[in-house]
Amino acid sequence: MLKRNLINVSITIFIGLIIYYFMLPPINLTAPIFYTYIIILLSIYFVVSCLTLTPVTLFTRNPNFNFKFSKSLYVIFIIIGLVLLINLVCSPLFNANSYANRIIVDETKEFQNDVSPVDFKAIPLLDKESSQKLGDRTMGVMPDLVSQFLVSDLYTQINYNNDILRVTPLEYADIIKYFTNRHEGIKAYITVNSVNGEAKLVRLEKGMKYMPSSLFFENLDRKLRLSYPTKIFGDKSFEIDNEGNPYWIIETLSYKGIGLRREVSGVVVLDPITGNSKYYSIGDVPTWIDHVYDASLIIEQFDNWGEYKNGFLNSIFGQKGVVNTTDGYNYLAMNDDIFLYTGVTSVSSDESNLGFILTNMRTKETKFYSIAGAEEFSAMASAEGVVQDKKYRSTFPLLINLNNKPTYLMSLKDNAGLVKMYAFVDVSDYQKVVTCDSSLGIEEAARRYLNENTSTGDILNDTIQIKEIKTAVIEGTTYYFLTDTNNNKYQASIKVAQNLLPFLNINDTITINYYESSEIKVITTILDN
Repeated sequence: MLKRNLINVSITIFIGLIIYYFMLPPINLTAPIFYTYIIILLSIYFVVSCLTLTPVTLFTRNPNFNFKFSKSLYVIFIIIGLVLLINLVCSPLFNANSYANRIIVDETKEFQNDVSPVDFKAIPLLDKESSQKLGDRTMGVMPDLVSQFLVSDLYTQINYNNDILRVTPLEYADIIKYFTNRHEGIKAYITVNSVNGEAKLVRLEKGMKYMPSSLFFENLDRKLRLSYPTKIFGDKSFEIDNEGNPYWIIETLSYKGIGLRREVSGVVVLDPITGNSKYYSIGDVPTWIDHVYDASLIIEQFDNWGEYKNGFLNSIFGQKGVVNTTDGYNYLAMNDDIFLYTGVTSVSSDESNLGFILTNMRTKETKFYSIAGAEEFSAMASAEGVVQDKKYRSTFPLLINLNNKPTYLMSLKDNAGLVKMYAFVDVSDYQKVVTCDSSLGIEEAARRYLNENTSTGDILNDTIQIKEIKTAVIEGTTYYFLTDTNNNKYQASIKVAQNLLPFLNINDTITINYYESSEIKVITTILDN
């Protein structure tokens, strides 16, 4: 009996180690996968115990067998029951304030004070999809690499020495390519400048060996688990330091209860070339690292803040002041850090935003700006509607400070994923849209938007006599350019007075409302002639 039990335990441990090698669960009582692993081990032990019984014992009513069967099920049900009980006690039902306080939200800031006016020479116009196309194209012209490696789809956005880049490693193309290249490793990664689209393949003197596509003990996940058996890992990002050296940045998580209220406790920084790694607690993370918190965690925590700040019952019944984030998000680069942007809307409405948040991806510092306006997907649809005949698709908006007003900036792409136009949409009124061909540049698009929609000063009134009239069609809209007898220059869109402007003549006198633009006076209303 004792000998058979020792055999059963030995076989269970042996099979359990094989499963551990592939499953890689953390040895941590707060991790749900750890309990899954324990239940698997108990099930294996029960099956092994059945198989080691003699046929006579197995197929007859044996009290000892029935006892083992009942005991195994009893232990499994006890584990499941404890997990459910602990999580019920730790749930929002009893801990709404704790869920709401997972993130500190500063609601006192002003957008114009915190977000500098946009610098179009330092704004990430390329989204991840466009960056992937450019990166893949760069890889395609490297014949010595393209047959051996693939480009990872990570494309982490970082702030690298004041350049806004997306960076991604290469990966082994398949198992055969791993065995033929593992000695030297992967000797390159790709960067794509998010501002100007310049893509580079950066070659390394020594190859990266600890990668997701590596096998055995060079596999990144396996290397991490064996180095930190009790740590719970979150998202992984690929970044480079200020000298261009590649690193894996891996979140470590902590939970309340079992798998509840996850929080980032620190990061593991692993050198993919040597395999050396170091753990940093939250307060000690090096400043060159941009992604300490992943976007999904920030959004989850803010949604908890918006849902439970007035209590659990209010989140279900009254829902007073209950808000959550919109479906999409984007990144902004400011002050040598990367910030997550997403809109905030009421749970009872999904057509408009109450405001938006900016969260530092390194520190989790979060600011809420109360600016009512268009929900991002409404703005995207508005921009696409202007060029609906071309069937361009809009990227998720970038939020910028244009002339001290929050403004959406989007790229409009064709079916091949190429940027064909830029679109500016007023946050507070998504029907104010201006598009411009991308070949003319982003600054020209901004100039047209400002001339069309934005006053740089007070609205003025004057009566002028026309000295000269010229017209031009810009992006399908007719503009009239007037010069008065004092040689002042004015611009008016046909939309200002479509029943009057076409009939104006030299020497006509008109009374107008206008504002001073940086280059020309922009007419907003024509009162009479």
